[in-house]
Amino acid sequence: MSNTTKINDIEQPFVSHLVELREKILKMVLAVLVCFLCLAPFSSELYSLFADPLLSVMPPSSVMIAIDVASPFFAPFKLTLVIAIFIAIPYILFQCWSFIAPGLYQHEKKLVTPILISSTFLFYCGAAFAYFIVFPLVFGFFTSTAPDGVEVMTDISRYLDFIFTMFFAFGIAFEVPIATVLLVWMNVATVESLADKRPYVVVGAFVVGMLLTPPDVISQTLLAIPMWVLFELGIFLARFKPLNESEENNGV
Repeated sequence: MSNTTKINDIEQPFVSHLVELREKILKMVLAVLVCFLCLAPFSSELYSLFADPLLSVMPPSSVMIAIDVASPFFAPFKLTLVIAIFIAIPYILFQCWSFIAPGLYQHEKKLVTPILISSTFLFYCGAAFAYFIVFPLVFGFFTSTAPDGVEVMTDISRYLDFIFTMFFAFGIAFEVPIATVLLVWMNVATVESLADKRPYVVVGAFVVGMLLTPPDVISQTLLAIPMWVLFELGIFLARFKPLNESEENNGV
């Protein structure tokens, strides 16, 4: 076989992988676009829904404002696009899974599916925790501490940036059990070694809370404590390590 033939044999699978990857990405974009088009007519209502945690605790005379000229138009659609991505996350993860699945062993495939499902569920739980628990407490604290004579009037674009940061921070923080389980199941660490590092994890959780949340004690604590609790949950779940094929054959 000539060198040209060998190079062509290598290039063909690579090109086919690129073509498949492009198809997966197009499907992901299409899914987000479909969700966005379905939600776009309700963009104003969606913004009102997500602004409610702040509006409900603001003084009666306070309102939200738009500093930029185009903010009243673009801010609701920006929120709608992010919600569309959130809704499409399960389908996006499914496309990623279908792309990498052919290269995995059978026992790895058994692990990936529950991990994808649980990680998606935990991300949604983190976002819901931020919306229903953290936002009312944080916004109530901020508005109640305003000095006399200061009107609380938040810019709608900056408010969106704030809640997006909080959603992302709590969504990622709630993935701690998945990361803990993977460290043990991939033999990077043991349950005992992770348990011994518990004091460092607690301190690290508060450091992460300080970096990912606004500079107030309430939101930092509300992020750090769930991270610690979820770390403990991850240690508990990591004890149930499944056997791979070689261990099953050896009767381990």
